[in-house]
Amino acid sequence: MTAKSAILSAAELQRELTGPRPPVLLDVRWQLGGPDQRPAYEAGHLPGAVYIDLDRELAGPPGPGGRHPLPDPEAFGAVMRRTGVRADVPVVVYDGGQGWAAARAWWMLRWTGHPDVRVLDGGLTAWTADGGEVTADEATPVEGDFKPNPGAVGLLDADGAAARARAGLLLDARAGERYRGEVEPIDPVGGHIPGAVSAPTAENVGPDGRFLPAGALRARFEALGATEGTPVGVYCGSGVSGAHEVLALAVAGIESDLYAGSWSQWSHDPARPVATGPDPQ
Repeated sequence: MTAKSAILSAAELQRELTGPRPPVLLDVRWQLGGPDQRPAYEAGHLPGAVYIDLDRELAGPPGPGGRHPLPDPEAFGAVMRRTGVRADVPVVVYDGGQGWAAARAWWMLRWTGHPDVRVLDGGLTAWTADGGEVTADEATPVEGDFKPNPGAVGLLDADGAAARARAGLLLDARAGERYRGEVEPIDPVGGHIPGAVSAPTAENVGPDGRFLPAGALRARFEALGATEGTPVGVYCGSGVSGAHEVLALAVAGIESDLYAGSWSQWSHDPARPVATGPDPQ
């Protein structure tokens, strides 16, 4: 995935929507812990955009696999077809501006084999700031034909994440205080996977929520250890903000694998070791 194809600006999306091959639009607004964002979608969204519920449609039920385990691929495919996703039509996903939920949808579509999916940089906030139109009219898409074929991009399980931390680079996308184990507001224990490097995904964007330039992102990740030939993995709390870090790496031109179960899976297994403090070990 090249930097050009991972994200696009509001102005670029405006042009594509009036071009000969307009993309399918998916609205993936979401807020950790609620409230439900469908009312926000109904109040105003990009014309033609279809709403996707992250908790119910981009994740399976919480359990041993984590708070947001991957959904059944066939169920995911049915949701994508309902929203009008086709294998031969570009897809653009957006959220309210944070980018985490949109990145989760982007990663899911990439993992299941869609060849052309991008994230609106800065989300709905950037769209409206650029003069983009919003509507309260609910979209009625034509049924799509997308059939998921999982495995198109890298996915790590817990053992794979542990191995990546030992032989490669495993980035922890959560806030630094959670990595260090100073606080843990959600999961049973604070800290990080031994060997993982702290790399908060919030530091990949500017004050307006848009990604830093590709060169700045590449310099950041290289300083963290993402050098040529080093396999890179990413995890977070439950595979949502981690997808945003994978997207930032893609903007920087660096491929990476997502540990989708992330800390919510790792920390629920008493057999898994936990490191604390500012250092990886």
